Formats: sequence, structure tokens, C-alpha cells
Amino acid sequence: MNLLSSLRVALIALRVNALRSALAMLGVIIGVASVIVLVSISEGTKRAVEEQIASFGANLLIIRPGSSMFGGRRGGAGTADPLTDGDVQAIRNEIAGLAGVSGEVSSASTVVFGGVNWSTRIQGVNPDYFSARGWTIADGRAFSGAEETSGRRYALVGQTIITELFDGADPLGQSIRIGGQPFEVIGTLARKGETSWGQDQDDVIFAPLNTVRQRFGAGIQVTRRDAVQTVYADIAPGESTSRVIADIQDLLRIRREIAPGAEDDFNVGSLAEFIRARNETESQLGLLLAVGAGIVLLVGGIGIMNIMLVSVTERTREIGLRLAVGAKRRDVRNQFLIESIVLCLIGGLAGLVAGVGGTLVYAEVGQLEIVIDPMIVGIAIGASAMVGVFFGLYPAHRASRLDPIEALRFE
Repeated sequence: MNLLSSLRVALIALRVNALRSALAMLGVIIGVASVIVLVSISEGTKRAVEEQIASFGANLLIIRPGSSMFGGRRGGAGTADPLTDGDVQAIRNEIAGLAGVSGEVSSASTVVFGGVNWSTRIQGVNPDYFSARGWTIADGRAFSGAEETSGRRYALVGQTIITELFDGADPLGQSIRIGGQPFEVIGTLARKGETSWGQDQDDVIFAPLNTVRQRFGAGIQVTRRDAVQTVYADIAPGESTSRVIADIQDLLRIRREIAPGAEDDFNVGSLAEFIRARNETESQLGLLLAVGAGIVLLVGGIGIMNIMLVSVTERTREIGLRLAVGAKRRDVRNQFLIESIVLCLIGGLAGLVAGVGGTLVYAEVGQLEIVIDPMIVGIAIGASAMVGVFFGLYPAHRASRLDPIEALRFE
């Protein structure tokens, strides 16, 4: 019997017992659907996280004051002496392997243009900030180092500010009032969207650091005229993150006169640590998904084997008749093996439809990004076929080993 004839007989046998076949396929359907749904959601989440990391700058170091110590009591994060312009300059000049360094101060304020006002945060930064944090200038320009030092009242605005204050019109050259003080808009920023925790990154105004510190010092709450709240350092491609961090720590310990063996009163954080933790979490999640899908497919395969053994028992006389009229044992074995594979493939295709449909519904209801990877789809269908081979092999072998005489006597 050729392959096409075996396939036709298999489809007829499955159609005759349609309900039983559908119930046998249920485990495979659930297994394949769950693989597609879970992996698609996982891949979508992974892509969203990667986009967030890219928006922050994958090679970014974040340096902040640590905890103060007074009378044996720790004051908490950020209570130590602030970092300064001198620290920023020293890191920029003395640490090798950095593409850019910028200090930052920020203050909440109300912005007014015409008869419209909007509450937002104004952030004072150095010119290197935009490249370090991955900001793109959509139109206009950024301020220069000389303009930052001289305290010019220039502003770069995010897309949310453009929408809320200017109703989408071109803001370049316009004068806005921030905290009652006029600033000239010299540039606009490309859209970044929301972070994974819902913060609108485009609801922001950037201005020269010295200007913000001088004009909004009360809102910044710093204890020194040259203080910065945060320092951002962008590591150049190919440079060692651990080496750069160690060099910055050594430099700041000297500048802040920290005794040997004493605890640092500053923190140097790296997004590489977050990326490493994320990769470990993804590996564990992937393992859990694989184990869960494997268990479901295993249960489905056991159901397939059970149904095929029942089918062999019900068709014992048919098998005996075929063997008696000259059918070879491998033909009988191949016949039942093909039936098992067809059963699993149909279940796999049904699971594919259910999985893709469930993923699309979940994405629509939850407003989440999903990624349906064709490779995962292929693996899921291939796994269902392998289940058919593995769990169909024993019933097929058992059918092929029946004695023709005993099979014809079977009632």
C-alpha cells in the first residue's frame, strides 16, 4: 500500500470515529495552543523590554549619591553629599572609554504659552546628555557647552509638550514661560513613548543645567551651588563595563575623600546588570514554558496511544484479513503509524489556529505587544508530529505482530 492510499484510509478511519478522534486530539490541541500563546506573549514582552533598554541606553551608567552616616545612623539613599560639576568634569576627562558624560538636575514647574499652561518637569542637563540617554533631536538643535555654562535660557521640548502647549504647531523660536521665566525653544525631541511602568517620556523639557540650577534652585533641593542630582555616563562600544565602573568608583572615592575600607557614599548603577537579570529570568521562563508544554503534549500523546490501542483491538479482524490476503507486516505497521501522525498533525493545526486566535484576542484586550514567531509555530507543529510518531509506534508495532489466524478468529 502506497503512502497516498494509507493516508486516505487513515482519514476514513478517523472520520468514522470522529468524536473519539477529537477527544484524543484535545491534549495536542491544548499543548500546541499554549506553546504559541505563552511564547508569543513572552517574545512581545521581551521586545518591549529591549525597546525600553534601548531608549535608556544599553551602555548607560547612572551615578547618584548614596546614604549618609551620622552618629551610627544611616540617612537613606540620596542623603550623602551631592555630586558636583567637578565630579562630572573629572569623570569626563580622567575616565577612558566613555562616549559622553552629563550631570542632571530637575524640578517640577508649570509651563505657559499663550493662554495654555501645563505642569511638567524641567530637566537641566549638559550637552552630552542627549547622546548618552539616546534622545534624538527631531528639529532645531541642542544647546552648546558654552551656552550651558553661560546659563542661556534655551529649551528643548518633548512631543507631549508640543501637543499640549502648541496644539501640534511648530514651537521653534517661540518663547515659553517656565515658572514665570521666559525660555526660547531651540529644538524638539523625537517621540520616545511610555516606559514599561507607564511614565510618559515625551512629557519633558530640557534646558542648560546651569540655567535650571540657578533659576529653579529651590525646587531642586541641593545644598551646593555646583551640585547635580544624577550623573549619566555612556560607555563607548567595545569597552569593558566592569573596568569603567571600577575606574569611576576609584576616582570618586579619591575626590570624596573616602578612607580605605570605608563604605562608598555613592552608587554606580549599570543597565547591564538589569539586562543580565532579565536574561536569567527569560531563561527560567523559557524552561518553564518548555516543561509545561512538554507535559501537556505528553498527556496528549498518552491519549493518542490509548486511542490507537483501542483502534487496534477493534480492527483485529481487519488486520488479520489484510495479513491473510498478502499484506506485509510493515504495511500494517505503517498504516497505524500514519493514522497516529495524521491525528496529531490535525490536532497541531487546530492548536495553531486556537493559539494564534487566543494570542490576538489577548493582545487586543490587554493592549499588549505580541510577537508570533514562525519558527515557534513550526516547532510546535513539528513537535505534534513527533508525538504522533513516538506514541503511535507501539500500537502500530503491536498491530503488525498479530497472528493472522488468531486475528481472524477474534470476536
